[in-house]
Formats: sequence, C-alpha cells, structure tokens
Amino acid sequence: MDPKPLWHRLDMGSRISTRFFTRRLSLRVLGLLSICVVLYNVAYSTELRRRLEKVQALGGAGQPRYRTDTAEPKNGPSGSACYDTAFGRNGTEKATLVMLVRNSELYGALSSIRMVEDRFNRKFHYPWTFLNDKPFTDEFIKYTSGLASGPVEYAVVPEDDWSVPDHVNETTMRAEMLRMAKEEIIYGGSLSYRHMCRFNSGFFYNQEVMRKYDWYWRVEPGIELYCDINYDPFTFMRENKKIYGFVISMYEFKDTITTLWDRTRQFVAENSQFLHANNSLDFLVDGAQPSKPGDRHLGSGNYNLCHFWSNFEIASLEFYRGEAYSRYFEFLDSAGGFFYERWGDAPVHSIGVGLFAPKDSIHHFADFGYSHAPCSRCPQDDESHATGRCMCNRGQNFDTDGYSCLPRWWKVAGINKGTESI
Repeated sequence: MDPKPLWHRLDMGSRISTRFFTRRLSLRVLGLLSICVVLYNVAYSTELRRRLEKVQALGGAGQPRYRTDTAEPKNGPSGSACYDTAFGRNGTEKATLVMLVRNSELYGALSSIRMVEDRFNRKFHYPWTFLNDKPFTDEFIKYTSGLASGPVEYAVVPEDDWSVPDHVNETTMRAEMLRMAKEEIIYGGSLSYRHMCRFNSGFFYNQEVMRKYDWYWRVEPGIELYCDINYDPFTFMRENKKIYGFVISMYEFKDTITTLWDRTRQFVAENSQFLHANNSLDFLVDGAQPSKPGDRHLGSGNYNLCHFWSNFEIASLEFYRGEAYSRYFEFLDSAGGFFYERWGDAPVHSIGVGLFAPKDSIHHFADFGYSHAPCSRCPQDDESHATGRCMCNRGQNFDTDGYSCLPRWWKVAGINKGTESI
C-alpha cells in the first residue's frame, strides 16, 4: 500500500486535468453567484422604491401629505381623508373593504387588516374605507394606512346619520332601553349600538366616500380569516349575478325585534310590487313557499329569526341603493323600531335581500374560514387543509351548531347537506 495521499499519487497529467476541472467549476459558481447578486439588487431596489413612494405619500413622521379636514361635519357631506399608497391595483372591480370602527378599536382593526391583507388583499390591492362617528386620530391613520396594500380613505359619519331622529320620542326610547337593560337583553341599554345598527341598515352605502363603489366587503375589528382567498370574490359575485354573500347564518334574539316582522308585513302589503318571484321567503318563514308573481302579502307565518350574520358581508351596493330596499328602510326607520326596540342590521339586511332579490343571487362562501367572537366556521373539505390553503380546526365549526340557520339555507337553496329533517 502506497502511504502517499491520493493527491500525491496522481501523475502530472491527472493533476493538470483536475486543476482545470476545479477552475472551471469555480468560474461557474462565481457566475451563478453574480447572477444571484444582480437579481437580489433588482428585487431590493424595487421593494425600496415601493417603500419610499409610500413614505413620500404619507409624509414625514407618518403624517399624510394629502390629508384633508377630518373634523366632524356639522352640515353637508362627511369630512374625509384619502391616502394613495402608490401600490399596484390588481383588483378590477369598483369595490372596497369597509370598516366602521372607533379609535379605541385600533388594535382590533390592525389585526383584521393584517388578516385580510395576508389572506386576500396583498394579491388584489383593493382600497380600504374606514368610517367613524368621530374624527380619526393621527395614530389610527398612521398605523392602519401602514398596513394597507391599496388606497385608504377615512370619513366621519354625518351627524344626522348617527343621532336620534326627530320623530322618535326620546322619553319612550329611554324607558324601553331601561326596561331592556333590566331584563338583560343583549345591548338593550346601549344607544351607541342602536346608532350603529341603524347606520349599517340604511346609511353606510350612501356615504359620500362610498358612492364611487358598486361592491363592498364588510370587515369588523378583531376578526380572523383561516383560509387564503386566491380569487377575486367581487368578480365572482358580478360574473355569477350574485347580490349578497355571507359565511355564517344564525337566529336573532327575539326580544330585540318584537315588531320587525309586523312592520315588514305592513310594508309588503302596501308595496307588493317589490316582492321578487322565487325569493327566499321559505328561508325566513317556516313552511312558507317562495313568493310568486302577483303575490301581495307574506302569508300568515311568522319570522323564524334566521338571518345572515352581517359582520361579514360581500354584497352589491346597488341593491341597497335600489328603490325596493331604500323604501323598505325608510318605512322601518319611520316606525322607530331601531330605538324603541333594538332592531339589528343583520335581520334587516337578511329580510330585505330575502324578499326583494332572487334566491339564487344569495351566495354562501363555503370556502371561507372565518371567526368573529363567539362563532367561527372552518371549511370541511380535505383539499383546503392538505394544500395549506386553510388552517383551522374542522371540529370547531358553527355551520351545524344547533343555533345555526345554515342547514335551513342548504335545504331551501337545494344544497344537499343531509338537511331532509329540517
């Protein structure tokens, strides 16, 4: 056995060949490294340029350069501020992500923005619209605009849209609020909650800042999205002639809407032309059938309290602005039930779309995983979880909870989910 190392046992020709091969390999490695450095510099320059553009748009110390007056308006349209983040816009629809939020809910708002951006909007860059009954603080504007990947607007709700109307007897209202609070009816003693429900029922879609849009996605502070949304739901809604999209359906608290259905009956009796043939009356009233052409009333059945949970909605603004829903809201508002009782925007929206729109224009986003305390839902298919698109516990799913109305919707919408016994 030759004790010399293998390298020393090679002849001169082998050494030259090996050195040549080693040199060629080194050159190739250096070439690849050079290409990587060039690509990194291009990517870094692009990202740096995007960030500098955003800083320039926001101005020094996070103060927006294009800010307009955000003082609470006394008369006329709401004050608003717009911040163009100069990011690309891939979404093609006239749509916005909208949040009604207080300054004190900043961190819940930031959590929701991050969720929606990571799961959806970083790919589409749709604008955000923030609404508040008070002027937004500089801190709120600084941090929320920093998370958004699209343009951002902030608007103050006009006083008339967030106050007790003249036709409401405030003495009666206060007495009813006190009674409901003593009976521990949820939010029964809250005036601000009543303002919120009335605003979401009949004013948000006509805010000056919303008029340029045809679609909205309602986002609440503190929500969670469990799944990546790799398509544009606004485009899906438009192309498939959908009007209203939801993720969770449940029963309303009966004591908050004691006379809502009676008022709805009265409205329909006086405005039967708005009843849509093949509507969703069978979802709203047990044992009912969808309305037919020429129907002039809702029948004798009572409202079963089922509604689409409105803290998540992707829907058409044109529907709300249309004559049927607009006149329905005006009729309800004149009755004072938003204040004498505590009518919520969820049953009002649900009854409106359920009576005045065709059933097949209502869509359940079964591919969305979503949570808003205390309820959450998780897609049940294997593919969504095996591919990593969704991350949630399939065993914690409100869809089939005893308080859920989704099985009822599956049945009336003809979706086979084993709902024959409902």
